[in-house]
Amino acid sequence: MFGKVDTGTTAWMLMSAALVLLMTPALAFFYGGLSRQKSVLNMMMMSISSLGVVSVVYVLWGYSTSFSGEGNYLGLFDNPFRFFGLDALTQTKTAGADTLYVLSPTGAGLPAIVFAGFQLTFAVITVALISGAVAERVKFGTWLAFTAVWTTIVYLPLAHMVWGGGLLSNSEHGIAAWLFGTTDGKATVAPIDFAGGTVVHINAGIAGGILAIFVGKRLGFGKAAYRPHNIPFVMLGAALLWFGWFGFNAGSAGTANMTAGLAWVNTTVATAAAMLGWLAVEKFRDGHATTVGAASGVVAGLVAVTPACANISPAGAIGLGVVAGVAAAYGVGLKHRFGFDDSLDVVGVHLVAGLIGTVSLGLLAKDTGLFYGGDYRQLVVQIVIAGVALLFTGVLTVIIALLLKPLGWRIDKESEADGIDNSEHAETAYDLV
Repeated sequence: MFGKVDTGTTAWMLMSAALVLLMTPALAFFYGGLSRQKSVLNMMMMSISSLGVVSVVYVLWGYSTSFSGEGNYLGLFDNPFRFFGLDALTQTKTAGADTLYVLSPTGAGLPAIVFAGFQLTFAVITVALISGAVAERVKFGTWLAFTAVWTTIVYLPLAHMVWGGGLLSNSEHGIAAWLFGTTDGKATVAPIDFAGGTVVHINAGIAGGILAIFVGKRLGFGKAAYRPHNIPFVMLGAALLWFGWFGFNAGSAGTANMTAGLAWVNTTVATAAAMLGWLAVEKFRDGHATTVGAASGVVAGLVAVTPACANISPAGAIGLGVVAGVAAAYGVGLKHRFGFDDSLDVVGVHLVAGLIGTVSLGLLAKDTGLFYGGDYRQLVVQIVIAGVALLFTGVLTVIIALLLKPLGWRIDKESEADGIDNSEHAETAYDLV
């Protein structure tokens, strides 16, 4: 679709894309600080390397798989080769004195190439999030291979299913339409995932949990004390994540308007409330409110509000944040209860808070949520899309983990004991002379 470019919208979306891109190095600091001294470089590299692998994949076939608008095969993916390399998105036409550009599926005068760049940054951060579940023990080469394969087989189809007109969208061919019918060619009760509760957080959370189980526990898990080696890194990472998340959530409005403003405010207050909720749990349970707890509460709030930021009131966002902060503070204990080593709490924070944020829309969504005059149908739809995302990602992640097993997932015990930084990268973070 060709049309005129809105320069204000384009500027806002370029800035939003830059903010989301910042989240990946921010995550590198967050995860790096949480890891042990002998593993910090590898942990940061697992995040930063996703920028390299996923960016290339997304430009070549990623955008087309999710958003080409051609094919919609079984509601799972589009034609992956329609815009291969994205050169087709840069074409122009003239209409009188006007130059027309290829516009994004959202319209609003946004060039498709800018929309593609914005969506690229979402794919990058999603893969980077997974790495925290398998910290300190995975071969770097196998991780790079996983990054490319998982992005292609899991992330891109799920993004299409939710945002590209697939099974989990408001399409007349989607699951929501099958459940409750259509109105004017769209699902009568549309699924809500404004900025990635399913596509990013449930997706990364369940994938991280499965990899943690598949790869196995770190040496000494349950016996050794795994303390963060650099808490200022953790706080810096959390602060930069919060800053970048405004591009993530408010940018998902697709233009600078009231919806973006509501998303901005809700992102702020939900995150603040979640931090307070997490700290309250720590004070009540452990006697101390910790710095790491504050940073973790921030991330939990950001995760929970992601799918809901444009569809709930600010007061509802505060309530959502408190619930997410409290639930995630207890959720990080799941790995000990069930005996799997989710090293940096990807399951406890991203999966738990992502599920809460996605399902809560059935209660809190303005006009359609149970607490705002709606009926049970929105809640059913939200539970269904969360469940389908869990099942889809879970099954495919198991298959990918098995397919990559011949490459070898784990470093050897000696290298793990010595530190993965030295064995995988021949470097150490802190050389004291």
